[in-house]
Amino acid sequence: MAIKKVTKEKAEKKTTKKAKAVVAKTEITAGASNYAGVIIRPRITEKAAMVMERDNAYTFEVSERSTKQEVEKAILALYKVKPLKINITPIEKKNVIVRGKKGVRGGGKKAVVYLKKEDKIEFI
Repeated sequence: MAIKKVTKEKAEKKTTKKAKAVVAKTEITAGASNYAGVIIRPRITEKAAMVMERDNAYTFEVSERSTKQEVEKAILALYKVKPLKINITPIEKKNVIVRGKKGVRGGGKKAVVYLKKEDKIEFI
């Protein structure tokens, strides 16, 4: 029987291929957790529901520092759909009176994500 000699270079190539495959798998599964801070929650209002039915557009509250590119990557990682277009709008702060005391209801940012007609996002 012949014994195969494995050189140091071949052993390194094999381990790097395996390591790359493991890294790729972890990037796919951990992708959602990387972008969890970008999208805060879906914004469910009457106006958002009308836009969703008419234009297949979904509205989300996003962090104040997020950009369109980050929102696109987060939607792709969390919901596995590619957006056609994204509009980001600031939400104004509002003065409110609660139980006789004045206060401010904080603002933020919202993102309207437009999808293809056949794509859908399910909210549970």
